[in-house]
Amino acid sequence: MTTNVTTFYGMAKATTNLKDAKARLSELIDRAQAGETVTISRRGQVVAQLTASPPARRPVDVNALRALTRQLPRADEEAGTLLRQKREDSRY
Repeated sequence: MTTNVTTFYGMAKATTNLKDAKARLSELIDRAQAGETVTISRRGQVVAQLTASPPARRPVDVNALRALTRQLPRADEEAGTLLRQKREDSRY
């Protein structure tokens, strides 16, 4: 596999051509998952980049959020009115 590896701001960055990327896709994905950026080119032109995806976020527990919201004290005025008043007060 013809892969060029360069370092950019301390991060490894590999460049490979499309033919080699097809043959070694699993390896390139492992490298991307490890934090390396893999650039794929076709006929000398960059066509894709493989990078690690961010970790999945935990789903929100809607019932717990509703229970927490019910415990909060009610506001005397609406949020929009309060924000407008705060903006006006800060101008003068």
